[in-house]
Amino acid sequence: MYLMKKGNAPNQAHVGIPEGLYEEEHGRHGFSGPASHLYRRHPPTGWVRIDGPLRPRAFACAALPTPDQRSADARPVEILRSPDVRVLLSRRAETMPSFVRNADGDEVQFVHAGRGRFETDYGVLAYEPGDYVVIPKGTTYRILVESGPSLFLIVETPTPVELPERGLLGHHALFDKGILTAPEPAPVSNDRDERREWEVRIKREGAYTRVFYPFYPIDVAGWKGDLWVAKLNVRDFRPVTSARYHLPPSVHATFQADGVLISTFAPRPLESDPQSLRVPFYHRNMDYDEVLFYHVGDFFSRAGIQPGMLTLHPQGIHHGPHPQAVEASRAKTHTDEVAIMIESRRPLTVLPELEPVEMKEYAMSWSTP
Repeated sequence: MYLMKKGNAPNQAHVGIPEGLYEEEHGRHGFSGPASHLYRRHPPTGWVRIDGPLRPRAFACAALPTPDQRSADARPVEILRSPDVRVLLSRRAETMPSFVRNADGDEVQFVHAGRGRFETDYGVLAYEPGDYVVIPKGTTYRILVESGPSLFLIVETPTPVELPERGLLGHHALFDKGILTAPEPAPVSNDRDERREWEVRIKREGAYTRVFYPFYPIDVAGWKGDLWVAKLNVRDFRPVTSARYHLPPSVHATFQADGVLISTFAPRPLESDPQSLRVPFYHRNMDYDEVLFYHVGDFFSRAGIQPGMLTLHPQGIHHGPHPQAVEASRAKTHTDEVAIMIESRRPLTVLPELEPVEMKEYAMSWSTP
């Protein structure tokens, strides 16, 4: 279809919104497909009641006990699931005594807290808060906790994790591939050669097979190729910004897999044009469920958000700037938040393990000034 314009609407989206009206984006394919902007007399989140499965939800993930917090031998807890992605939470206080190998998919592990090392087939890779660690399907690894407890948000995808195309921005935008850190083969250590069994747990279709070796399984002396464990820290992510136009969340895409996008909201300057919208616009993402995990900072898009929280906005129901955030944005010149967005093309299921830390009042907080 071709472009149409009717009634009281500006010529430029997100700029010069008529006084007393609220802009909403109604689009397809996330933020990259056809879209229209509707100028409403009331905020589309000004509801008085929601009945049904599409209500926005929020969870205090940092308060959720996990099995691997109590036992170094236990597994992470799965909290969200769709055919496109699984989201898990892991809190480790001790080094893993055995190794794991995921035959179900790639993993992106985001480090919310703690320091230590990943020991992998490809070598050793130190981790710290703000790290993404991308682990290809079939990689053997374990986590050594050095300063903890360590809290990880894990995104598992059945299809390979890749870097998004940058288009006209060029392939050096957001971060240069040279920023990615690769593991170094581990030096031989006497304690690894001791006569003992080492266990590798292989996950396939959710079930585990246990394999035991009489030698330390990370015995790779060298490697080469274009499939390897990679690390990116959020401080090396350089957001694309505009002084005169509020860019959509899709410009912050960091990793992708079929049906899944992972984006990084990092500190950035706000728009300086006085007519430009300075907070996320109202929208009802019709093709993706949106999950936000809040890492650090002052989360400018809404009030009442703390580090370690996770929100879920299902496709089809509105969300956008919280009323308090709109007013607060007028005095700000930049954001100082770090948050991770996970978008799933097919609807996500909230698993029972996550429900004890749900903030039940979250859906109605959107309509509260």
